[in-house]
Amino acid sequence: MKTKFLIRASRFLLAALFFTAPLSAIARADQSQFVNAKVESRALNQGPANTIQQIANQARGPAWIAYEVPAIPGDHSSCCSYQRNGSVCGTCDLEEQHGTYSVTPSQNNTVKLEQPAQVTMLLRVDQKHVMRIRVYSANCILDAGGLSVFWLTDVRPEESVIFLTQFVVGKSLEDDRDDHLPQQALMAIAQHADPSADRAFASFVALDRPASLREKASFWLGAARGKSGLSLLEKMAATDPNSDVRAKIAFALFVSREPQATDDIIHMAKDDSDAHVRGQALFWLAQKAGQKAASTITGAIQNDPDTEVKKKAVFALTQMPEGEGVPKLIEVAQTNKNPEVRKQAMFWLGQSHDPRALAFFEKILSQ
Repeated sequence: MKTKFLIRASRFLLAALFFTAPLSAIARADQSQFVNAKVESRALNQGPANTIQQIANQARGPAWIAYEVPAIPGDHSSCCSYQRNGSVCGTCDLEEQHGTYSVTPSQNNTVKLEQPAQVTMLLRVDQKHVMRIRVYSANCILDAGGLSVFWLTDVRPEESVIFLTQFVVGKSLEDDRDDHLPQQALMAIAQHADPSADRAFASFVALDRPASLREKASFWLGAARGKSGLSLLEKMAATDPNSDVRAKIAFALFVSREPQATDDIIHMAKDDSDAHVRGQALFWLAQKAGQKAASTITGAIQNDPDTEVKKKAVFALTQMPEGEGVPKLIEVAQTNKNPEVRKQAMFWLGQSHDPRALAFFEKILSQ
């Protein structure tokens, strides 16, 4: 179960940490963003829902519907999960099944360019239904594979949020496929720089919503919604009765870029009533490193009343970057009063292959 969670968490993390990407050109977020497409502009007719359904009903075969909304602020680009022509945010094949967007971490020599103020929402319609939702930055060139693209003008962000919410509420979010429509809609709503998106997420994490929705929504609160998202996460951590949901909140706090998020993880690691949640908080705290993280982890080893949490805290030391946890593992192996904890520290020291661990074992064996 732990391995499955970590795999999912890693996948989500790679898909959503927001960095500046090197760009060869900035494209306008309008019809000129498309190539290999039959682009037709359409004005809204009684809101996006009716207009989109009319287009879906009239389309002869699959087609794309696109419009733009204000993008969440920050240094980030929502681009393809593959590269073409050497550009991270170059030409994206909309018809490529595995061409879902991702964000590539910037390198130290990245030249920061002004990020687009708009983001493009794309809906693939076929057989009179929306079958796929994608989101791309305005600096991506989109290859529609020869299909028709209907560009909607003057879509208000609050209308977009209301339209996309129908694909989230009342749907199953248990399926982890990349093309799962409810999860795509949840991600798309998270990209809107509009208060209506914050209100939508507040409704998604209400206690009368399914736990699966609260879990998925918590991730995007941390990954995309900034201070307003952190405020909701703090409330969830304090009030959500489901320990599995709170464990996911610890990860959401980890991906948040708000400075206060680290203190919130520390609070969960120390004070959450559930041992599993405290253990998960300790694991993600270890990825943060720093003196606050180290002292909280060693504090859990010494003071947490649950031996399993102590053992998870020992493991968390192994996750600290650049071997920062090795000296503390040695200290635990030497001095901790709990034999299970000392055994756990010895085991992970043996797995570390760190010269300091080897010297420690040599010292023990020579006595």
